[in-house]
Amino acid sequence: MKVFGIAGWSGSGKTTLVEKLIPEITSRGLRVSVIKHAHHGFDLDRPGKDSYRHREAGATQVLMLSNDRWVLMHELRGRAEPTLEEQLRLLAPCDVVLIEGYKAAAVPKIEIHRPAHGKPPLWPENPHVVAVASDADIDCPMPRLPLNDPAVVVQFILDYPEAS
Repeated sequence: MKVFGIAGWSGSGKTTLVEKLIPEITSRGLRVSVIKHAHHGFDLDRPGKDSYRHREAGATQVLMLSNDRWVLMHELRGRAEPTLEEQLRLLAPCDVVLIEGYKAAAVPKIEIHRPAHGKPPLWPENPHVVAVASDADIDCPMPRLPLNDPAVVVQFILDYPEAS
C-alpha cells in the first residue's frame, strides 16, 4: 500500500486535486482510499436522526448501512484522536492511500502551492514535502508538478520509491 500526502494551506485546492487524482488512479486498475484530516469538528448525521440519537445517548460506535454503503462512526469521548498509523490499519486493503491534511505526518507529500494566495510555501520547513504542484512557475529545489494535470501527479506518486 502506497501512502502519499497532499498538503497545502486552506483554500489551496487540496480537495479538488484529490478529487481529480482518484479517477486517474482507479482508471489504472488500482484501488484508492482517502484519509481526510479535519482540524475542526464535523458531523456526518443530523440531529433527530436515529444514528445521531444513538451517539447522543452514549454509544461509542454506530455502524450505519444500506444497499449502497456503510459507515462506522466512532466517538472519541475525550480520548486522543487515533494516530495516522492506527487509521491506516482501519482501512481495507488497497493500492494507494491519499492523505489530505496531516502536514506534519512523516509520509511523502506533494504540496499544493499557489503564489497568488499570498501564503508562504511549506516545503522550506517541511522535510516530508517531496514535490510541489502549482499553477504558476515557481522556483523550488524539488520536482514541480502541473497542478492541473492529474495524470502527471498520479504518475509521480506511483513512481515515487517506497520508504525503507
